[in-house]
Amino acid sequence: QVQLVESGGGLVQAGGSLRLSCAASGRINRIHAMGWYRQAPGKQRELVADIISGGSTDYADSVKGRFTISRDNAKNTVYLQMNSLKPEDTGVYYCNAETVSYTLARVTTWGQGTQVTVSS
Repeated sequence: QVQLVESGGGLVQAGGSLRLSCAASGRINRIHAMGWYRQAPGKQRELVADIISGGSTDYADSVKGRFTISRDNAKNTVYLQMNSLKPEDTGVYYCNAETVSYTLARVTTWGQGTQVTVSS
């Protein structure tokens, strides 16, 4: 089993910053990728940023230049530094991990989500 624990969400004013953390635990042989998605009420879940095992990253156009994704492989943890936050960044942010078990099973896991609210 794989578990994801998210933290760092909250309420901030426009222009402020938050840092989200997501720690993966359980039976993990290798992490292929970890990332962050978000979903606003009545909207479809969308990719915010992800990072692949080789170090490459991918960002939504709406957050490029403002958000930075990083990882600590020793801790199986991914971070999302969010700067210059805008009201349209408001939503529930979900951590995602694609992992490989010791039996080489491929597993996709989602966190419970953490609320980010940006006031204008």
